[in-house]
Amino acid sequence: MNRLVVIDVVGLTPRLLDHMPNLAGALRSRATLGTVLPAVTCSAQSTFLTGAPPRDHGVVGNGWYFRDLGEVLLWRQHNRLAGGTKLWDDARRAHPGYTVANVCWWYAMGADVDWNVTPRPIYHADGRKSPDCYTHPPELRVELTRELGRFPLFSYRGPKAGIASSRWIVEASRRLLFRERPDLTLVYIPHLDYDLQRFGPDGPEAVAAARAVDDTLRPLLDDALGLGATAVALSEYGITPVSRPVDVNRALRRAGLLEVYRQAGMEYLDPWTSRAFAVADHQIAHVYVRDPADLAKARDLLAGLPGVAEVLDADGKAAHGLDHERSGELVAVAEPDAWFTYYYWLDDARAPDFARLVDIHRKPGYDPAELFLDPGDRFVRLRAARALARKELGLRYTMDVVPLDPSPVRGSHGRLPADPADGPVLLCSRLLDRDAYAATDVKSLLLSLAGLDAA
Repeated sequence: MNRLVVIDVVGLTPRLLDHMPNLAGALRSRATLGTVLPAVTCSAQSTFLTGAPPRDHGVVGNGWYFRDLGEVLLWRQHNRLAGGTKLWDDARRAHPGYTVANVCWWYAMGADVDWNVTPRPIYHADGRKSPDCYTHPPELRVELTRELGRFPLFSYRGPKAGIASSRWIVEASRRLLFRERPDLTLVYIPHLDYDLQRFGPDGPEAVAAARAVDDTLRPLLDDALGLGATAVALSEYGITPVSRPVDVNRALRRAGLLEVYRQAGMEYLDPWTSRAFAVADHQIAHVYVRDPADLAKARDLLAGLPGVAEVLDADGKAAHGLDHERSGELVAVAEPDAWFTYYYWLDDARAPDFARLVDIHRKPGYDPAELFLDPGDRFVRLRAARALARKELGLRYTMDVVPLDPSPVRGSHGRLPADPADGPVLLCSRLLDRDAYAATDVKSLLLSLAGLDAA
């Protein structure tokens, strides 16, 4: 049996590899890698680990409308949300006692792995949020925090998102690799996501981000290969240039299909009474239509919206392996240069207060504007500094610095790539036997590289 280290370098593409000599030099065998629709983190990772499309594992995006709760929830963490037989389940059937370390792959909570590390803030009773992580076993958190400091949550998401979080993850992975010697180590490296969404994938910022990741990964690659492990690097999607935000929920509202309710002068999406609303997720939007009689109206409206490439109905979802009960009745796919906002208010003065915050759990859709400080507010840095000072003093604070203007966003993902050079890539320290793999092939490939083909 062979030890595996599998590194998910989110946003890695063949184009970016030209600027990553450490990664390309250590893992010389390369193949193109297919992805799933939607090409987003939670869906792609779930497919890698189960070998199944979203129709089977049920992860139809980074979040969806939970019909039994009547709520839109993104970035949930419980492993039970991802159905199917996981990679480690098959590995243990072939080799009882197979050990697994998961460092920041998604749906970590409750996963049947031996060592687990995942971002988990402290939500204080007075409303404050402090950086931290969840680990299993619990003492691992104490060890990592003592040696590396608290998990740098504000470098993991938000306007300050940067390389510090990826460095922390690499150092945590190295410690687990040496101390515990897991049979499988899963590592998630988020850094390329940040500046490629901020500035696009083609400029100097993307090159600088690729070089920073390459430098950060070098010690982990050296450790893995030095221990005789097989190292694999892969990506979930590539990020492509965008310039057009599409306000799909505002269009539904203007057509009389989406409802809001108002409190304290702020408007909130009302999923309980809306005839149709969208859960925006980068370049994909699940559109939930309460009454079948409204399907044609909603479909025609979406199909005529500038920036929408296609609208998948039941047959379209089935063709893409997205026909699961969690999916919207319709799924909108953006044009290559467009992406979907979650915005549903028609007047910024009515926007909910969480719209100006980094608040991934209350927003009914993904918001890449969280990567920016509001460029329209000349005092934004001063207000951010004041809020940070209050946080350091243990006082309540509000970091209301996120713009309501989505135009600064320059990169997105979620569509299937039109060009393999803009799509995911698969690298290995051992010779791969194919030039191309589907996302659903990753699980069986990893079992084979581990020497567990009979699983």
